[in-house]
Amino acid sequence: MDELLAELGEPGLEQIAGMLGTDLATARWVIQAAGGIIVAGLARGAEHPEGAEALRYALDEHMDTDPFNSDVASLTRDGQHILAHVLGGQGVEYVAEGLARLADADVGGLMKVLPLLAPMIMSLFAGRAGMDTRTMTADLRRERAAGPAGLEELIGGILHGLFGDPVAPAAGREGAGDR
Repeated sequence: MDELLAELGEPGLEQIAGMLGTDLATARWVIQAAGGIIVAGLARGAEHPEGAEALRYALDEHMDTDPFNSDVASLTRDGQHILAHVLGGQGVEYVAEGLARLADADVGGLMKVLPLLAPMIMSLFAGRAGMDTRTMTADLRRERAAGPAGLEELIGGILHGLFGDPVAPAAGREGAGDR
């Protein structure tokens, strides 16, 4: 998520804060939490060989894209497609509502931000050229585990609510840091 925040820079962070109707620290936290959920969803899908192959193909499609300088409409369409695969049909709404509640941010803003972040994350992983599916899956697991302190429980709780995975539900924003 550090790489994502660096690519966004202060101007991108300010735009996202405006979309969420919140301050920069909360926007940073939301990006880290949302990014962690997207990465965890990608990792979850890559646990199965056919899911890993599908993700490898999708990453190849994002190899030469620059979502940080793309138009919002095409970025949003791509992001909605990615999120439908990663989070399922109602997953985006579920994640947006959960993050909005925890961050005291606008759910409508989150519904706009999540599809923007997904292609950015895909592009960052696609840039790690030469990964086979086993390396890619391991990389996704490492990225998920390296998330900010306190977010693993939140991410696990949201994924548990979304997919019913055997992960203890999150208690809240413990350790969110900048707040």
